Amino acid sequence: QVQLVESGGGFVQAGGSLTLSCAASGRTFSDYAMGWFRQAPGKEREFVAGIRWSGGWPSYADPVKGRFTISRHDASDTLYLQMNSLKTEDTAVYYCAAGPYYSDYGLFSSILYDYWGQGTQVTVSS
Repeated sequence: QVQLVESGGGFVQAGGSLTLSCAASGRTFSDYAMGWFRQAPGKEREFVAGIRWSGGWPSYADPVKGRFTISRHDASDTLYLQMNSLKTEDTAVYYCAAGPYYSDYGLFSSILYDYWGQGTQVTVSS
């Protein structure tokens, strides 16, 4: 199976920035999606950002548009999430996810993702 390992989480003050990384290993797909989800205490897991590895326009959840940027580095099979202007409501465990891409589903759909990382904690303080 594909293994995903997140890193880069930590503590940051509101207004600050963090960059999360997701290193992928294992079998690859010719066309797959990768994304970031998060789960805050007492809340359901929610979509943050997603990208089709072969290209295309990334997808972002409304609360992070203009603040977060998802990107990838093909050579290292690494996914990134650059988070700027962080808010306390961004506090959550962030999960990297991956799966074969199907055009029937939007990148926001968790159904699209078969593989998940262990999560990395992001804590934004005021």
